[in-house]
Amino acid sequence: MQQIGNGGERFEDVRDIAVLRGGGLGDLMFAVPAMEALAAAYPEARITLLGSPSAPSVLRGRTDAVHAFEELPVVPGVRDSGDGAPTPEDFFGRLAGRFDLAVQVHGGGRNSNPFLLRLGARHTVGTATEDAEVLERWVRYVYYQHEVVRALEVVSLAGAEPVTLDPRVRVTDEERAAMRERLGVTGHLVAIHPGATDPRRRWSPDRFAAVARARLETGDHVVLVGDRSDVPASSAIVAALPADLVGRVHDLTGSLPLGELPAVLAAADVMVGDDSGPRHLAVAVGTPTVGVFWFGNVVNAGPFDRGRHRVHLSFVTRCPVCGVDVTQVGWSAERCEHDPSYVDEVEPQAVLADVADLLATT
Repeated sequence: MQQIGNGGERFEDVRDIAVLRGGGLGDLMFAVPAMEALAAAYPEARITLLGSPSAPSVLRGRTDAVHAFEELPVVPGVRDSGDGAPTPEDFFGRLAGRFDLAVQVHGGGRNSNPFLLRLGARHTVGTATEDAEVLERWVRYVYYQHEVVRALEVVSLAGAEPVTLDPRVRVTDEERAAMRERLGVTGHLVAIHPGATDPRRRWSPDRFAAVARARLETGDHVVLVGDRSDVPASSAIVAALPADLVGRVHDLTGSLPLGELPAVLAAADVMVGDDSGPRHLAVAVGTPTVGVFWFGNVVNAGPFDRGRHRVHLSFVTRCPVCGVDVTQVGWSAERCEHDPSYVDEVEPQAVLADVADLLATT
């Protein structure tokens, strides 16, 4: 592939690279193709991810593009909270002056660029909003751009060409088989994640329950995944199902260690979810997905192909409660106080049709 954007020449004598990307699981997935591009462009370099404490659970041993992990300190706009996080003094005391190249793929740069510059790397690349301090090589941060492509445009400034557009997280065939055996699955397994960080992106539990019921009635198994915040939604799904079908529902919500989530998603034949981290991880492990998206989020986070991944769009442009325009999003947009679902206009039958089609064709 060619470089994305204007690109740039490779830097000389780069042996240590830092990549700044905190946030949630989806944010991490969006950065993986950029780190693969860096690994290919600088094959002798050691790449350290400066990220959330959960990143090693997902990536360690499952990618060759990251060689070390450093947990971010609590710094406004970089990491907002976290018990047991290193102090900024400890973090920069250990890492300042270590890196030849520091890469910022953590938002618009107002907070992340000054943070990155404190590392004292010989070279820096990243994004910048109009009010952000700029790095050595930078590209303007414009909100409506796919996050994978944005990160690839950043690393292209350092001469790194794309290797892949989809994130890749390795799961072995043995892991898949072992997980299916552990769950007692015969036939098809449909994974469902009924959550999203932003409540406006959440499809209601009754709609997920309709999908689960229809697939269970065909003889499939269903596995529910998510963190503790998703327990109410998963519990509502199970409660809505007939008692004779519940035996083939495996509710792992709130109890599955994050390190096991890649294997669970890889064991599934298809995954149904909102625009959320687990859905992005399902793409990375190679599982076909059916996603329910607010239309604006498809620009930034939608899957690239339709042979393996389908999207159902809700075209809500105004808050259903107060009527305010909700298309003006991003770092500078004002947000109303309401959190209704923006995606409930998507009907379960449409999602079910794509689940059936993917099971038949992938």
